[in-house]
Amino acid sequence: MADTALTAPPRSPLAHAADRLATATRTSQGAVRLAELPFLTQLDVRLDAKGAAADAIGLALDLQLPLEPNTVVRAGELAALWLGPDEWLLVGPPGGERDLESRIRTAAADEPVSVTDVSAQRTTLLVAGPRARDLLAHGCALDLHPRAFGAGRCAQTTLGRTQIVLVARDEPGAGFWVLVRSSFAGYLADWLLDAAAEYM
Repeated sequence: MADTALTAPPRSPLAHAADRLATATRTSQGAVRLAELPFLTQLDVRLDAKGAAADAIGLALDLQLPLEPNTVVRAGELAALWLGPDEWLLVGPPGGERDLESRIRTAAADEPVSVTDVSAQRTTLLVAGPRARDLLAHGCALDLHPRAFGAGRCAQTTLGRTQIVLVARDEPGAGFWVLVRSSFAGYLADWLLDAAAEYM
């Protein structure tokens, strides 16, 4: 019987673009910072926001699910993104999928809840630096001014004709997360590098 176990380390969707992203960051002299944040844990959670499961999960994770549309709540390394009235995306460090899912299901007990591991579905691009908003504005129809899309905001939108989840990070100067489907990651990286050329 042949051994079918995976022996090679996983390869991120943008491993081939890492050098080009790093070069763009260096040559922009700090105007923009581009990097992939590969393999982040991503769980799609659906439940009744007013039900007992929402409160129980919030207590178990020490993180209340946001109820205001297009907002993000953070606790430590875990972030909860509001995607809809009964849907959230939980994002955490790589490798935490099973533990996080187990904690959610245990807390929900018999309450109806859907938990889907979508970690392999998307990768995350970091877009930061003083010109990050300008760079994103080249291909995103959202008003990205800090008054309209400040820290702690998220939205499902498009960037360069690609569907994404855009997150304005909480920490000063932390920039944005761009969560993009793995199959579109190469195209979007090329688009960002082309748009960033004016800052180099």
